[in-house]
Amino acid sequence: MEAKAKARYLRVTPRKARRVIDLIRGQQATEALAVLKFAEQSASDPIYKLVASGIANARIRADEQGVAFDENELVISEAFVDEGPTMKRFRPRAQGRAFRIEKRTSHVTVILASGDDLPQRKSRKGNR
Repeated sequence: MEAKAKARYLRVTPRKARRVIDLIRGQQATEALAVLKFAEQSASDPIYKLVASGIANARIRADEQGVAFDENELVISEAFVDEGPTMKRFRPRAQGRAFRIEKRTSHVTVILASGDDLPQRKSRKGNR
């Protein structure tokens, strides 16, 4: 069983959000929530809500399919951050000039899968 959760137009720069996503990729969902709860980065709060939403989506999907649901079996199989639109603002500077400020946004996607549905990854030994 697979469940997906997306957060779009998140007011965190994609670079900062990727640092937090890299912490939880491949972990169990409950373990990822514990890591995010105590992470000091500002992007960890919205990503915590996103993972919790993914767990709730998995619970709903399991109920619809009539499958037994165990929260401890869920693993974050995929997690990625895409760049959203950039808001452009101007700040006055010396001698009548203007300085552009770019407020970046992110689109964050988390895909949760149960342990038996995880995709098989190829070994990297042969690709050297």
